[in-house]
Amino acid sequence: MAYAALALMMATALLPAAATPSSAARTWTADNGNGTFTNPLFFDEFSDPDMIRVGNDFYMTGTTMHTMPGLPILHSRDLVNWTFLGYALDKLDLGPEYRLEGGKHIYGRGIWAPSLRYRNGTFYIFSNVNGQNTQRFTATNPRGPWTRTSMKRSFHDLSVLFDDDGKAYVIWGYQDIHMAQLDASLTDIVPGTERIVIPKGAGMGEGSHFYKFDGRYYITSAEYAVRFRMPAARASSPFGPYEVNPEISADEEFGETAGWRVAGNKEPLKLRGPDPKARGGLAMHQGGVIQTPAGEWWGWSMFEGNSVGRLTALSPVTWKDGWPYFGLPGNLGRSPRTWVKPRLPASPDHAPYQRSDSFAGPALGPIWQWNHVPVAANWSLTARPGALRLTTLPAPGFLQARNTLTQRAIGPQSTPVVELDVAGLRAGDVAGLALLNRPFATIGVERSAKGLELVMTDELAGTLRRPLTATHLWLRATADLAHDRAQFGVSTDGRRFTDFGTPVTMPFQLLTFQGVRYALFAYNSAGTPGGHADFLDFKVTEGHPESRPDIPYARTIRLTPIGKPAAPALAGLRVDRHPLGRVSLTRGGQSLTTAPDGSAAMRPTDGGPAQQYQWMESLSGGAVLMSLVTNRYLHVANGGTLRADSPGPSADNADGSRFLVQ
Repeated sequence: MAYAALALMMATALLPAAATPSSAARTWTADNGNGTFTNPLFFDEFSDPDMIRVGNDFYMTGTTMHTMPGLPILHSRDLVNWTFLGYALDKLDLGPEYRLEGGKHIYGRGIWAPSLRYRNGTFYIFSNVNGQNTQRFTATNPRGPWTRTSMKRSFHDLSVLFDDDGKAYVIWGYQDIHMAQLDASLTDIVPGTERIVIPKGAGMGEGSHFYKFDGRYYITSAEYAVRFRMPAARASSPFGPYEVNPEISADEEFGETAGWRVAGNKEPLKLRGPDPKARGGLAMHQGGVIQTPAGEWWGWSMFEGNSVGRLTALSPVTWKDGWPYFGLPGNLGRSPRTWVKPRLPASPDHAPYQRSDSFAGPALGPIWQWNHVPVAANWSLTARPGALRLTTLPAPGFLQARNTLTQRAIGPQSTPVVELDVAGLRAGDVAGLALLNRPFATIGVERSAKGLELVMTDELAGTLRRPLTATHLWLRATADLAHDRAQFGVSTDGRRFTDFGTPVTMPFQLLTFQGVRYALFAYNSAGTPGGHADFLDFKVTEGHPESRPDIPYARTIRLTPIGKPAAPALAGLRVDRHPLGRVSLTRGGQSLTTAPDGSAAMRPTDGGPAQQYQWMESLSGGAVLMSLVTNRYLHVANGGTLRADSPGPSADNADGSRFLVQ
């Protein structure tokens, strides 16, 4: 549609286009409702996770960088379904850069890599802050209130261990792992106790987690050496000597394709396209291990999720030769995307957050975080009941705008829609909906000397403007996080939308060290305080909220290896149901059967474990089937033979383990 025609129609009539999906759509949860779960635990960014168990309860926190409030506290009873309890940090104001003042900022910095611990009725979080000393938070209730204390020095990517004898130790560093005993105040080290316990070149990385299991000390860390992996170290005393295992987890990307990137993660911004042949750059790395009251061992780790940011995965842990390997026997180091839930009391299937917000309550929903420290006097939920009012402050552009309210984008597809009243805008004001990223993209309304204009800005491609007379409208971003693309749209009735501008690219980048965020903004570009914008409603709908794999039970199918010629044995197979999301593939009284050596062939049906496969989905698309005999994946090997000995799917499907279901 021509943009001139769009302006006229917005002023006088309804806009033709597809309607917005129902706001009642469900949200992503890892719980499949059949005794299994599917990674990630949350399909929105949760990076640098740390987790503890206190009795029958599990708690988790993670990095929040420059967003406020920070350090969310989540609680679970089953390690799969998590409930939001609160934030440990309301705001961190350590100078003008934290407030976006004077052209300064803390994008890509802030508070990160927390170490969550518990001792004698007190919860502790020790967390890094760029250019500042490490911050310590304490609370007797994980819901808060939390008390912040600055430590006497900075400990890069630290982890704290409270030992059985009452001593406390801290480890930190990159590749060379430092250790010291903490003093009684837990704000400094005991003089003379600092030493390097693991030198550079030994195979360790950063993001350490420090544990004591059965009298032995363990350290897990994250390392990038051509590819991401998780090494571990162990010793019989806290100061070593330590033995290093370079890979307790490696190469697990769940078949995900490396998407769009900011080349070099530096200015000027240049984008690099997806690369299905890239390996190791998305793999699980920083994380740790935990034991349940039932005695099971589980691990958690983050992995790169492209534009949506860093995601958290849950993995069964198998101990072998005294090492906690992520994965199952026969396939150590690789984690199933779908697996049986921990043997713990069942929790209701739920997600931590409610993403939509009508702004009718006394407070913002906990999903919301401010971009840097907000100005309290310039936002309100009471100035206009049932609306979020942002009163504009001067800013040269979107990235410098104060009081920008954000929430994490959720994958694999989601669509935020905001209802906006711009009648209160004054000259130079601009307000709207943004994709906070680098490059960023915005759609909004600006009041200039010419009147109101609909404005779309892509940080790389520039700005598109068209006249506008409507003061009450809806703005939309249809985001495909699986392919790093989004399309803005606009409506005057909230039901029928017209696309505005061309699709924008949302790359993964480390300039802000966060994934894409949906943002509501209002600022004045003329250099003076202006008017205000009222955000009346915000809804997020998800294109694929179900975590459970789409299993074609009772259908006769053909499995075609993606990118490889079909094997005769994969045609005419009936999918028979088994508990826990497992299937048998049968034909003419025979079922596909896996032998202990990984070979697969049709054998008379007996329904046993050798004829069962855990059905999963690759993050790049396609079904993957894991044999219950080998804990490895069915694939078409060299020569066209069918085997169940692939360690796991890859984006380029070089091993033929991702199948198109027909």
